[in-house]
Amino acid sequence: MNQPETVINVRGLTKIYGNKKVVDNFDLTVTKGAVYGFLGPNGSGKTTTIRMVCGLLTPNGGEGTCLGWDVITEADKIKTAVGYMTQKFSLWEDLTIRENLDFVARMYHVPDYHQRVSEALEDLGLSERSHQLAGTLSGGWKQRLALAACMIHDPQLLLLDEPTAGVDPKARREFWDTIHDLADSGVTILVSTHYMDEAVQCDFIAYIAYGKKLIDAPSTKVAAQVGLHTWRAEGEGLPQIAKVLKGSPGVEQVARFGTALHVSGRDEAALKKAILPWQDKPGLRWSEREPGLEETFIHLMSGAEDNFQ
Repeated sequence: MNQPETVINVRGLTKIYGNKKVVDNFDLTVTKGAVYGFLGPNGSGKTTTIRMVCGLLTPNGGEGTCLGWDVITEADKIKTAVGYMTQKFSLWEDLTIRENLDFVARMYHVPDYHQRVSEALEDLGLSERSHQLAGTLSGGWKQRLALAACMIHDPQLLLLDEPTAGVDPKARREFWDTIHDLADSGVTILVSTHYMDEAVQCDFIAYIAYGKKLIDAPSTKVAAQVGLHTWRAEGEGLPQIAKVLKGSPGVEQVARFGTALHVSGRDEAALKKAILPWQDKPGLRWSEREPGLEETFIHLMSGAEDNFQ
């Protein structure tokens, strides 16, 4: 069986602003066609990391390649093969959809750009709105336009920085369907997000907190790597139970999830012992469950040190 082609391989990437390490000794390997999620709280260094990996920002330390080019000495070549969708809508609101795409295509010197723009409009369902001013679009339609613009030159690598912020659930689902279609066609995609429901859409996840990578794994194996065990409680008196269990031996995390309480820890026996007095309490239902990404990331964050404090 052929090994997947590696398109990103960087080691020790570091970025310093003033006396603060915004990104600290970051390593990453990404294969072609993968959807790679960068998760973490606001200000954790996700966007800075992605921009260094792809030649858009010069690191203070480290080395590596992206799309076969050196991230430091050949950054200009990498930029031509990358599509970058920023968190804030950055196209021209006083131009129509077609005029925006025409302009971006000409900037990238796309051959036969009129035809390429028409294809992009059709691919993302924008044809009927092509003469609408960008500034009058809803969040979901602006998102489609931004994606069309950053794909107009057929990049090999797509960078998405908080791509669905402020977009309704239906538009988010349609957006992710498009992203997976692009990945299936061989486009490699790096996504910066802090939404857990988007994390499960990614093939791999790197979790970053305060400039340090805490975990890097296939999304289906993140929870297992951390080694958490979780019990779910539903019913009456959850606030009281939460107060008692916090800090109990074996209990590393107590978190509300809607109308339920999730109690987690890495020592399975000690965790069971901690919740045992509550398991036969009338009006309560306990069940053991696989820990999800959200429990895992809350746990990772609790052990992370804020390098800005």
